[in-house]
Amino acid sequence: MNHVERFKALMNFQPVDRLPILEWTRFWNLTTDRWLSEGLEYEDSLLDHFGLDPYCQMGIPSRAYPFPPAPYHGGPIINNEDDYEAIREHLYPPADEHLKIITQWSEEQSRGEIVLWISIDGYFAHPRGLFGIEPHMFAFYDQPELMHRINQDLVDHEIRVLHKIATLRSTPSFTTVMEDMSYNHGPMLSKQMFDEFLAPYYRQVVPLLKEMGTRVIVDSDGEVTEMVPWLLEVGCEGILPLERQSGVDAETLRKDFPNLLMIGHYDKMVMHRGEQALRDEFERLLPTMKAGGFIPSVDHQTPPSVSLEDYRMYVKLMKEYAVKAAQ
Repeated sequence: MNHVERFKALMNFQPVDRLPILEWTRFWNLTTDRWLSEGLEYEDSLLDHFGLDPYCQMGIPSRAYPFPPAPYHGGPIINNEDDYEAIREHLYPPADEHLKIITQWSEEQSRGEIVLWISIDGYFAHPRGLFGIEPHMFAFYDQPELMHRINQDLVDHEIRVLHKIATLRSTPSFTTVMEDMSYNHGPMLSKQMFDEFLAPYYRQVVPLLKEMGTRVIVDSDGEVTEMVPWLLEVGCEGILPLERQSGVDAETLRKDFPNLLMIGHYDKMVMHRGEQALRDEFERLLPTMKAGGFIPSVDHQTPPSVSLEDYRMYVKLMKEYAVKAAQ
């Protein structure tokens, strides 16, 4: 099977020759700095160097650059509608350069050489990035009209770009919606708030993605179990990265939601503890791997505590269990 055939079969709960071998997010620079100090040498790509599958991700930007900076991490860029008007010229760019790369990757995907996926900003994360972390929570109550305006502007932008992507020879195999709307105890908003402020915008974009033949997976850290049925209600199909430290359990999710697509869930906190700990974690995941619809991957970025030797052992075992899960 080529990479595209394998991904599509797995996500349709069909037999595969092996599971994909991938990193769903970029490598942490602190980790790669350590590996370089330990003798890592590579030419083009860390993915190629470690023998990972070529999954190529491109984000659809909602901001043009340069963009007005926040006064501090998580701080507000806007406080009200006048501020939003003032920065709107820096938002929702045409994404021409991104589309050129997506077009090139589309051709490669059509030959089965890579799996193409795109990322779009979600309807919790985007306004949070503008209001700032804490003011965003108050804006649900204090500025609901502006919240809706921001998300409708975002959706209109995303639909414009997606219509262009839909004309390509090979459309993305999946789309991740970047949200991060949970923490280690559960969602940061209620179901009522989700239904009022997020669901209307998912219901505009998700049908288009599905019409394109693209699977829709939400990217949210933290404890996402309570949120999964909310996402399924608006047509989303999956979730990542299923952080083990937050108490997420993929086996329970598979039992409760048999068709849920999942990526991640390999506990990053065991990766520096030696071969047996690495193997034990794969054994924990193996029943869910065998059930289909699940690609194991580090449940966030590989931390700097993981040595180059540790990571190479992780990849070696990943390849072993990717075959074992398909048998």
